[in-house]
Amino acid sequence: MIPTLLAAWMAAVLALLTAGLPATAAADTAAEKLVRRTAEDTLRTLENRRDQLDGNPSAIYDLVGNKLAPHFDFELITRSAVGRDWRNASAAQRRQLVSAFRALLISTYAKSLAKYSGEEVVYKPARAGTRDGTVVVPTAVTGSGGPPIPIDYRMHKEDGSWKVYDLVIDNVSMISSYRGQFRTIIGRSGIDGLIQELEAKVAGA
Repeated sequence: MIPTLLAAWMAAVLALLTAGLPATAAADTAAEKLVRRTAEDTLRTLENRRDQLDGNPSAIYDLVGNKLAPHFDFELITRSAVGRDWRNASAAQRRQLVSAFRALLISTYAKSLAKYSGEEVVYKPARAGTRDGTVVVPTAVTGSGGPPIPIDYRMHKEDGSWKVYDLVIDNVSMISSYRGQFRTIIGRSGIDGLIQELEAKVAGA
C-alpha cells in the first residue's frame, strides 16, 4: 500500500501558497504576486465556507484541484517518481499514471488542508536550483509545540509559470520516497499493476 506522506503535508501545502520567490526579475515578481493571490483566495474560501467544507471531502478536493493543482507539474512529478520504468510505459499507460498519481496527491492535499489550524510558516530567501531554470524555496513550519519542520520547494518554469516539481520535507524528497515504492510495485506487477494500485488507493481515500 502506498502511504500518504508526513503529516507535514498540511503545512507544506499552505506554505506553497505563500512562499516568496526571488524578485530579481519581473517574471519572478509576477509569480510571487500570483501565488500570494492564490493563498489569500484559497484561505479566504476555506474560512468562508468552513461549515460547508467540514465533513465534505469532495468539496475540499474540488477546492484543492481548482486552487492548488495548477501550481504543480504533475507530469514531471510522475515521470520522475516512476524513474527508469517510464520509458517502458506506453503513451496510454503514461496518461493513466499521471491521472492516478495526480488524483492521489490532490486527495492527500485535500485531507491536509481540511486540518489547517493556523500553523506558522517561516520563509527563507529563495536560492538557485541545481539545474538551470530552477529555484528552491526553503520554508520552515512550526505547530503543535514541536520543532520546526524544514520544507523545500523545488520549482521550475513550465509554459512561463513557476510550478513545483518536488517537495523535500525534513530532508526527504517526495519523488525519491515514491520512486522506491513504485519500483517495487512495478517489479512485482508491472506498469499496469502500479496504475491499479494508485487507482485503488484513490478509490479508498
